[in-house]
Amino acid sequence: MKLLASVLASLALGLAHPAQAQQPSPAPVKIGFMAELSGPQAALGQDMLDGFMLAVQQNGGQLGDVPVQVLRRDTQLKPEVASQIADELIEKEKVPIVTGLTFANVMMAVTKKLTSAGVIVVGANAGPAPLAGSQCTPNLFVVAKQNDQTAEAMGRYAVDQGYQRIVAMAPNYQAGKDYVGGFKRSYTRPLADEVYTPLSQLDFSAELARIAAEKPDAVYVFYPGGLGVAFVRAYQQAGLMGKIPLLSVSTTDGTTLPALKDSALGVLHASVWGPDLPAPANRRFVADFEAQYKRTPSEYAAQAYDAAQLIGSALRKTKGSTDAAALRAALKAADFASVRGSFRFGPNQFPVQDFHVFQVARDAKGNANLKTVTRQLTAHHDAYVQDCPMK
Repeated sequence: MKLLASVLASLALGLAHPAQAQQPSPAPVKIGFMAELSGPQAALGQDMLDGFMLAVQQNGGQLGDVPVQVLRRDTQLKPEVASQIADELIEKEKVPIVTGLTFANVMMAVTKKLTSAGVIVVGANAGPAPLAGSQCTPNLFVVAKQNDQTAEAMGRYAVDQGYQRIVAMAPNYQAGKDYVGGFKRSYTRPLADEVYTPLSQLDFSAELARIAAEKPDAVYVFYPGGLGVAFVRAYQQAGLMGKIPLLSVSTTDGTTLPALKDSALGVLHASVWGPDLPAPANRRFVADFEAQYKRTPSEYAAQAYDAAQLIGSALRKTKGSTDAAALRAALKAADFASVRGSFRFGPNQFPVQDFHVFQVARDAKGNANLKTVTRQLTAHHDAYVQDCPMK
């Protein structure tokens, strides 16, 4: 009888194992990734995607020990296209989280639609002023920065350098206005000139002729992606480089320096991030990114990498649950090691962080790269937090 009982027990265990093995694994959490992945500004969106996917790959297709499925969508720098994509992600894909969002005009077009549908938006680059202030919302977390803040850092630097007459230039859209507005907030002297150019303009010969005639103490610009390549090359070809200091934000970075090379040497650049920042997470990120993609990352890649780490920290806390209230609480904690070092969210769910000024110089490999000049702002809140009703 004992032998029979033993045999029956063994058979029972043997039958249990196949049933356990056939239990379905949990479905991956869907994450919509919206960015500019084609056209002149594709380098920005691609760097963001590469930075985000690096974090996913480092964790074996997971974030926070939870399997994820990243749905990549090209918004083409067209708000109407982005709005259609948002509809698809909400209605067909039923995503709980959307990240990416390269340009402010696209972010402004889709954020209300997404957040009103209960989607959590984790912005990885754009930081338009209205969303930091009166239009802030509990379902929006911006990991990058508020647009004005890097400009404020450069404005403070311009004051420290004693520049008296400055010409500011930017594309004529929301972010361009934010970046000039932020600069003027810190650099309180009247600007010698304020020039807004069409978002598609790549020929700056007329504007540079005016600058050469006006002979300001410095020129401040915001020209991201392909715009930055065209502007800096034109500035150098016009003979202005080295004569009139060029102060920039989102213009000379990892997306543009491979094309600009030595033509950008000496340009000053304000940002939340640079490849030589000493945070341990940053050293690992830069080394892994260069090994994976054979190029130096940009701030766009760094911010998107942080967005992935933030989402991972939240999914770990919720154990994979995508309940919006649980995700919001977990994201707000920002329990992750940022490549920027110091990082936390303010009451409007925009970052409180440090800002630096870098200069384009040759690195140890002889390549044009960013070298830290100074930490210009420390634990800096954006200017719109007081207008946010969540404060």
